[in-house]
Amino acid sequence: MGKAKLTFRTPLLFQSKLLCFSLIYLCTVLFLALYNALSPTQCIFRSSPFDPVQAPLFFYPSTYGEHNHALPTHRSSCSLPIFFSDYSMVFKEIQDLCANSSGFSPGLRYMHGKADTFGGNLSTQKRIFFLHHSNDSVEVPCGFFKNFPIPHSDRVAMEKCNGLVVVSAIFDNYDKIRQPRGLGSKTLEVVCFFMFVDDITLKGFHYHQLISRKSEEHKIGVWRIIKVSSTNMYDNPVMNVAIPKYLLHRLFPNSKFSIWMNAKLQLMVDPLLLIHTLLVLEKVDMAIPKHPFYVHSMEEAVATARWKKWWNVDALQRQMETYCEYGLQPWSPNKLPYPSDVPDSSLIIRKHGMRSNLFSCLMFNELEAFNPRDQVAFAYVRDHLNPKLKLNMFEEQVFEHIAVEYRHNLKRSATGFIEERWSSSKRTKRARHDLFVNSSCCISCQKYFSEMWVETHD
Repeated sequence: MGKAKLTFRTPLLFQSKLLCFSLIYLCTVLFLALYNALSPTQCIFRSSPFDPVQAPLFFYPSTYGEHNHALPTHRSSCSLPIFFSDYSMVFKEIQDLCANSSGFSPGLRYMHGKADTFGGNLSTQKRIFFLHHSNDSVEVPCGFFKNFPIPHSDRVAMEKCNGLVVVSAIFDNYDKIRQPRGLGSKTLEVVCFFMFVDDITLKGFHYHQLISRKSEEHKIGVWRIIKVSSTNMYDNPVMNVAIPKYLLHRLFPNSKFSIWMNAKLQLMVDPLLLIHTLLVLEKVDMAIPKHPFYVHSMEEAVATARWKKWWNVDALQRQMETYCEYGLQPWSPNKLPYPSDVPDSSLIIRKHGMRSNLFSCLMFNELEAFNPRDQVAFAYVRDHLNPKLKLNMFEEQVFEHIAVEYRHNLKRSATGFIEERWSSSKRTKRARHDLFVNSSCCISCQKYFSEMWVETHD
């Protein structure tokens, strides 16, 4: 008998070219996804503390909707990741720093007196004069020319906070209160959390039964609630928020470090780790994220007008004309180590010392003089300040891993009032396409524009 002929047939699974290509594509995608997940270029942070607080800090009623409307992040990776040190080591180091006052420069001397406005309504020449601080005996204007209307018991508690303070504010019921996550087991022993609110916001807290109407002192989770009376304050709630945002060092005179965060943010990393990594290790006075899109102050000013972030376009034009006249330059490599002129000021991390306190005081004076859009005035004050501010402007991708951003309250609330911005009640002037260009308002800024465009196209 002849031998049977053996034939090898291709398995049915591999007879289809389309199926083969699909399998190859699937394997490639899975490999790239795994590589991306494990890549060291990601903003992968070491687990905040190794012994985090496990129990929820506060249970919200379902009607409050604490976690609604989180904004998506722009990126999942970054080119300059940061890594946090061991929690127990950081806790001990920050504790020692706060106990050692010699590590902090002498404080400023502040002006006292009475005025029609909280900041004294200083002229341009007076504001320019204080940008150069060479004599510690000179008193600096830093708000409080009117009383800041908060209860005495809260003021005493604020003065007792002598380490690290985390501060936020909700005015006009514009945001929801959110609890930080990833706190270490000992963090609440050394870190104070204070939330400033106005009458309208407090009314919302009462409606949702977050606080009791019977008590004069309120606490929601980690946050101690400080009620600010609307009497004799600014008409604009955003300007009222600027008081705890930039005069934080005066409200908490014994604190050594601070973190300001807009109420739209939820902190995801222990504040001790942030202070240690972004301030102490970098040996700087202040840390703040860069703006994700803009580099030049004029870009932010144009966007502020075009998107109606500030109602008075004419005043915004005068502001930029003033800054150009007194030497504001567009960003260029000559400004390094400052990598940008525009920050994302929703998060500010400070070491309380002479340079950062001076910067904060003079920033507040600019906000009162023009408008509370602090990103517009930021580079003007920073670049003209003497002594120079030691600043860490870190990547926006890092910021997106530090905090989660949520949408503001825009809908009619259950309390019966509409949560809307102060500026919506003002008559808004539509910004022209040539708002700052070829305009008689901004002659001094034409050189700024020409230099900005050259730098942009290089």
